[in-house]
Amino acid sequence: MSTSVTLPALGESVTEGTVSQWLKSVGDRVEVDEALVEISTDKVDTEVPSPVAGTLLEIRANEDDTIEVGEVLAIIGDEGEAPAEEAPAAEAPQAEPEQPKDEPAQEKPAEDQPSSGGGTASGTEVTLPALGESVTEGTVSQWLKSVGDSVEVDEALVEISTDKVDTEVPSPVAGTLLEIRANEDDTIEVGEVLAIVGDGSAAPAKQEAPKQEAPKEEAPKEEPKQEAPAQEEQDEQGVDEPGSKAQAAAGDEGGQAPIPTPEPVAKNVVAPRASNSDEGQYVTPLVRKLAEQKGVDLSSIKGTGVGGRIRKQDVLDAAAAPAASQAPAAKETPTGASAPKPSPEAAAKRGTTEKLSRLRKTIAKRMTESLQVSAQLTATVEVDLTLISRIRKVAKEDFKKRNGVSLSYLPFITKAAVEALQQFPKVNATIDTDAGTATYSDAEHIGIAVDTERGLLVPVIKNAGDLNVGGLARQIGDVAARTRKGDLSPDDLTGGTFTITNYGSGGTLFDTPIINQPQVAILGTGALVKRPMVMTDTNLGETIAVRDMMYLSLTYDHRLVDGADAARFLSAVKERLEEGDFGAEFGL
Repeated sequence: MSTSVTLPALGESVTEGTVSQWLKSVGDRVEVDEALVEISTDKVDTEVPSPVAGTLLEIRANEDDTIEVGEVLAIIGDEGEAPAEEAPAAEAPQAEPEQPKDEPAQEKPAEDQPSSGGGTASGTEVTLPALGESVTEGTVSQWLKSVGDSVEVDEALVEISTDKVDTEVPSPVAGTLLEIRANEDDTIEVGEVLAIVGDGSAAPAKQEAPKQEAPKEEAPKEEPKQEAPAQEEQDEQGVDEPGSKAQAAAGDEGGQAPIPTPEPVAKNVVAPRASNSDEGQYVTPLVRKLAEQKGVDLSSIKGTGVGGRIRKQDVLDAAAAPAASQAPAAKETPTGASAPKPSPEAAAKRGTTEKLSRLRKTIAKRMTESLQVSAQLTATVEVDLTLISRIRKVAKEDFKKRNGVSLSYLPFITKAAVEALQQFPKVNATIDTDAGTATYSDAEHIGIAVDTERGLLVPVIKNAGDLNVGGLARQIGDVAARTRKGDLSPDDLTGGTFTITNYGSGGTLFDTPIINQPQVAILGTGALVKRPMVMTDTNLGETIAVRDMMYLSLTYDHRLVDGADAARFLSAVKERLEEGDFGAEFGL
């Protein structure tokens, strides 16, 4: 008896998902809980497992289809029930693939289609699919195929960029790209036609049209997201400066098509150069999985996608390229203390002007909104963490052996902050601007900013007040690891009442972090440094000693939290940390 596989609920605010990649084909054997398909939403990418063991009989949703929670994705049953020789996508044959095959009318388009931008080529229309419930349009970032090129089913045709995600639109059928309807940088609505794919005999003679992007600014525009080198103590959890829960890769938004040029721009097929590490680039789960399968080191690839993003084709090219191509960038050790040379990417940007990417525009909008709706100020205290340093020195190796995570300074700071939030509920509140109300939470749900290849994410540790330092260390290690792997659910990213960010991992002493709305405060931790301090000794009186010092900064919303409230909160955190009374938990 067959079983339907439906799209499960992926979080309270998620009502639909987009099929990113089928991991099994029709006729494949699957086990219970074996991953069938990758689903992407506005918040996370996740895999849907099979609820039963059996054979994949039917696929109801093609890749890039957007479906509602509860809709059927596939059918699992006994092997005997499997349809003979069906292609994996069950819906595609019903609508489009039949059209391009054996269609005599396809001789007309070759005659009637003078240019790739207009004309009436007969074939299958490739439309902009739904990319999420709040996404109504997308911008053409880059055409991956030219008119006249042969394409396979599900082969990427074009890169589309939206406020939330960059994605590739695949061909629904095999054939020839007959016509391109949207130029690069054009913004089009969901459902509009991007291109026509049909029989090769109908293709216009040698048309390489809308590759119109003369100066291809995307190629040099690689923004390596620096993962700042951190002190051993602070880098272990990899938290970084937040401000907004921006978690989407970005493309460029353009309103007008560039002036055409006879020179076709180098396409994505250009073999990636073995150059500087691309560690800061966002890589989709599909591309990462392909790289693992092909044994390709992503850090050795220069992406040809929007903003230097590594695409599927880049990985395939790198896998096909001889290993020798990676040798040229051999070690060049500078012989003297000469000034460091700028990287090729940095040198290429000097003296140029480029459009802001979609991600930068989105971040700018959210940061500006946060500053506009709330009256933000930042208060700073200096904290002596010497006693905690001594506890860590004694306990951290044993703690890591027993728990599998590092005992950094962050759990101690989080514990002190949670206790202070219980004393000062104003700092743990949220504001509803429209209703004109403040809600004081009865629990402490702490957002921890984590820097990832995809961008800054802020997973939330729920009910942090119920955890001791060890429990917080385990939770922080867990959410940081799952965030970097892309294993978070949407619920992991919502519900925070207070946020902590570690900008000190890059050596910054203090900063003024921006509040995550609708919260009213965010705590920033600076770099830990050794500094001579005046100490008072019972026997010696005032003396100078070297101490482990850190700045803590609290940005607060003055609409609810006064300066005195912020000062009292920071003083409570400082006092708790400096007394260092955490040893009993570690048997010290």
